[in-house]
Amino acid sequence: MNHHADDIVVTTQGAVRGLRRDGTTVFLNIPYAAPPVGAARFAAPRPHAPWDGVRDATAPGPTAPQAERRLGSVAMTPYFGPGWIPGEDFLTVNVWTPGTGGARLPVMVFVHGGGFVAGSTRSEIYDGAAFARDGVVLVTLNYRLGIPGFLHLPGAPDNRGLLDVIAALRWVRANIIAFGGDLARVTLFGQSAGATIVGGVLAAPETEQLFQRAIVQSGSGLGAFTPEQAAHVTRAAARALGVQPHADAFAGIPDQRLVEVMSELSGIDLRTETNTDPLIGLSSFSIVLDTQPAEAVAAGRGAGVDLLVGTNTEEGNLYLAPFGNLSTSTASDVDAAAARSHPDPARLVEIYRKARPQASFGELRSAIMGDALFGVGSRRLADAHAEHTVHAGRTTAATYRYSFAWRSNALGGELGATHAVELPFVFDVTGLQRLRGPEALLGPDEPPADLAARMHAAWVSFATTGEPGWDRYDTGRRATMRIDGEWSLVDDPHGEELWTWL
Repeated sequence: MNHHADDIVVTTQGAVRGLRRDGTTVFLNIPYAAPPVGAARFAAPRPHAPWDGVRDATAPGPTAPQAERRLGSVAMTPYFGPGWIPGEDFLTVNVWTPGTGGARLPVMVFVHGGGFVAGSTRSEIYDGAAFARDGVVLVTLNYRLGIPGFLHLPGAPDNRGLLDVIAALRWVRANIIAFGGDLARVTLFGQSAGATIVGGVLAAPETEQLFQRAIVQSGSGLGAFTPEQAAHVTRAAARALGVQPHADAFAGIPDQRLVEVMSELSGIDLRTETNTDPLIGLSSFSIVLDTQPAEAVAAGRGAGVDLLVGTNTEEGNLYLAPFGNLSTSTASDVDAAAARSHPDPARLVEIYRKARPQASFGELRSAIMGDALFGVGSRRLADAHAEHTVHAGRTTAATYRYSFAWRSNALGGELGATHAVELPFVFDVTGLQRLRGPEALLGPDEPPADLAARMHAAWVSFATTGEPGWDRYDTGRRATMRIDGEWSLVDDPHGEELWTWL
């Protein structure tokens, strides 16, 4: 095989050889931190040991330990990836670049979703070829999941999966120039759990210099558990494993056992006297913080970072339609969703019913769930950021909002503009075969011809210039781009009464 000079890049740990095709070089499975094995699974990430010679970076590598994850009848393998591919060296990045050496190209670093318990860089959707084609160096990363990644554990630092993301950003800072990247234009973006992690990184004090822009796709600035809530999960995990709730006791338990026990940790009621469960019972894992990211941003964190925040118009459908629960929902199901989402559920249902008088019980239930999980926390994060950049007298950092409204016809038209459906458009991979069909994410019909190209271009524009191509968001007008077959800029798409009360 003939190798070009730009197939080989020297990183701080050693040289790596990538694979060049169609004007892009892709480097797979480059370690950014030491393998998290044994007790190190519950410690902060550490630098990877150097290697001699040239490390092959042409094949995908292992993934974080994780249980198989399904969502009813919808085919989500392109989203979650192949699951657990065992191997110690899984704290790695993939890099796609159109040019190494002297180029100074915008860099985008992507954090995958999966409920803090699943997912990897091996998902088909997270192919960076289209970003590289359009002049961006695209980096995807694996991070620790589940118990090693996010269990609140005495004797261990919290949010180890988030600390992995920060370590990957430090790797980018130390190495991305060699891949053609520009350190002054680094955008951190993520979806779902990955977007909530991005909010957590934005709010962390030690990350100021690591990126200049951030995109939060269907995450939440209010998605963190309090330590008190997280301790419920800690006690349940320790009981299930038959050990003391301390990092020392967990250190000797094999990964396989930590994965097996995950099924016993679902459905824990995390509501406390003072807090509702931000994940409304859908996951027992999240970032753990005393202060929500949106509150930290309101106090000034991330004020110098350009921020693009958005959600999909029918986020909650993914948690109902694949299980046959959208069309069969009843008034009591709506009440139960409201009770999980708000301290005054009766008033909540009344306001949603007023805002959506024609909605079915399933649509109301989905709307309440989607806002509780993503909508309210995204709005609060955008407001906090917009307010703070204005009050600080700065015009350097901007806030932008979007709302993704294109409806997938999967599951007989019930999937709609659901959670995760925007991702293939952002990555410009809507042609992937496994995304198409009656039970696949994009459904059986052809999406509008230019929607992926246009949405992908907006993300590239934001990473390149700091502007996605529409008006800034502020707390007066709340300009939000509604993305569908047609694009339209709307002011405050949700209605003020609902938001004021939420």
